[in-house]
Amino acid sequence: MKFNFIVLAMTAISLQVSAQSDRWQQRVKYQMEVDFDAAKHQYKGKQKLIYSNNSPDTLHKVFYHLYLNAFQPGSQMDVRSRTISDPDPRVKDRISKLTPSEIGYEKVLSLKHNGKAVKYEVVGTILEVTLKEKILPKTQHTFEMDFEAQVPIQIRRTGRDNAEGIDYSMAQWYPKMSEYDYEGWHANPYIAREFYGVWGDFDVKLTIDASYVVAASGYLQNPDKIGHGYTQKEVKHKPGDKLTWHFIAPEVHDFMWAADRDYKHDVIKVDDNLDMHFFYQTDTLANVWKEMEPLAVRCFKIMNEKFGRYPYKQYSVIQGGDGGMEYAMATLITGRQNLGGLVSVTVHESIHSWFQQILGTNESKYAWMDEGFTSYAQNIVMAELFPSRLDAQRGSTAGYRNLVKSGLEEPLTTHADHFNTNRAYSTASYAKGAVFLNQLGYIIGSQKLESGMKRYYNEWKFKHPNPNDLKRIMEKESGLELDWYWEDFVGTTKTIDYGIKEVVSNAAKTTVVLEKIGQMPMPLDVVVSYKDGSQENFNIPLELMRGEKSEAMYSKTTLLNDWGWTYPEYSFTIDRNLADIERIVIDPSQRMADINPDNNSYPSISKELPRFKADKVVK
Repeated sequence: MKFNFIVLAMTAISLQVSAQSDRWQQRVKYQMEVDFDAAKHQYKGKQKLIYSNNSPDTLHKVFYHLYLNAFQPGSQMDVRSRTISDPDPRVKDRISKLTPSEIGYEKVLSLKHNGKAVKYEVVGTILEVTLKEKILPKTQHTFEMDFEAQVPIQIRRTGRDNAEGIDYSMAQWYPKMSEYDYEGWHANPYIAREFYGVWGDFDVKLTIDASYVVAASGYLQNPDKIGHGYTQKEVKHKPGDKLTWHFIAPEVHDFMWAADRDYKHDVIKVDDNLDMHFFYQTDTLANVWKEMEPLAVRCFKIMNEKFGRYPYKQYSVIQGGDGGMEYAMATLITGRQNLGGLVSVTVHESIHSWFQQILGTNESKYAWMDEGFTSYAQNIVMAELFPSRLDAQRGSTAGYRNLVKSGLEEPLTTHADHFNTNRAYSTASYAKGAVFLNQLGYIIGSQKLESGMKRYYNEWKFKHPNPNDLKRIMEKESGLELDWYWEDFVGTTKTIDYGIKEVVSNAAKTTVVLEKIGQMPMPLDVVVSYKDGSQENFNIPLELMRGEKSEAMYSKTTLLNDWGWTYPEYSFTIDRNLADIERIVIDPSQRMADINPDNNSYPSISKELPRFKADKVVK
């Protein structure tokens, strides 16, 4: 009896261990042939999709995204835009006014699974497919589809004839398999926010009138037949001819293309392993594009050095779209801007190649990890491109504070589609996401943040990292416990507010009393400037961290006892007379997003502190 119990117990343990498998990822391989009719703004396509089920689960259904169906009156995107309190001005009620020739659609004409027809139903922007043959774990299956589509008038990201006169911005243009991951299917309806895709390879053949210059994700396979700036060989085409463009994009989770008859095509080398392509209309501030191009090249060099090497051999900056939006190996941006605006949007969308296109986070659930981290890196790059700019991250912090004061803030855990207002979504995702990283550098030290971001990139590229994956990287890199930071700053809208409550002269010494006014705890740097010109940083670790940061920002740092998060006050003693002290400041680096910085200094000041400059910076 005892023996049987032991055997059963060991079997149960064995089953539990085997169930704890490593994170897996599905895999796709697309082959698409598309015949485009520019006169009708319509196209027909054939798609062969090889789907690898690397999960431990048996799949009874699959789902495709049909994004263009959103551009129809009465769609969820249309209704959402007309009912939200602060609609995107590019959308508003425009979808509701589209005529049949202006709408977008994707129609599936036939679908086979392993050679056999299957049942499917179109539900808005999602194709629900019921399988006759189950997709067992660790098996590979083939789906073959015939489809046709119409390109809508440009309203949001994709479409034709945009405000700048670009003929076609072809994003979210093909039936795209939804992602299935450790959380299950992600077949969310499209309402104009973020995306999530399956890693794979794309082989795309596009046939279109030869007068169009095509820019796309991937590498052009037949440049000598195409011309249009892809080869130095002179290639001529007769009016009315059609060309078949053949692109291959390896190890990506999306494929985009754009076409215009007036595109100018420039190619600039970043280094021996990377070319940058630029597509723009010659009549839209072409001289500004020429000024932007070398700055875009510098952006890639800075990002390669600070965050990790861009792994592809090509990147394209394409005039099109309705602002800026990142895609695999390329971006669509508006082109009629001054130099600063053009560089800023190019830098931002290019950096998305790191945070979203290579680190393929579920951007719909964790937009702050893509938009926010991109904004953080953008601030760094723009400060190097334009050195006269003030503190690179200060604008993000100001945006976050303004959102808090508005009362509209929602937690970063809110799904991108479900924020109550566009303002809350945008500020949380872009500004608070950037503040998250900048403030993390304050907690663990700037050097640990930089090395941690490189480690995060190298360990999680071509995967789907989530917030906990980033947390574990930073904990390993810093040696600190950081779950408290993720729990409060990501999972809640608790705010940080510390103040200097009292400074008391005590004979030859000075006692400083600090107070925690906000709900969220933080470690503190309290920097004392003496009248003799010297400085001393008093570092107060947060007990929850189980350690303290190492950061050589000040010539002298005194480590104090931990502050337990439940205690509303904390005091420490300076071995100097109060008369010797010129100023005491909580976090003069302003990396901590204290919601009320006015009470962070002694003597108190009501205006913003001047730009901080550490007395010692170690690179």
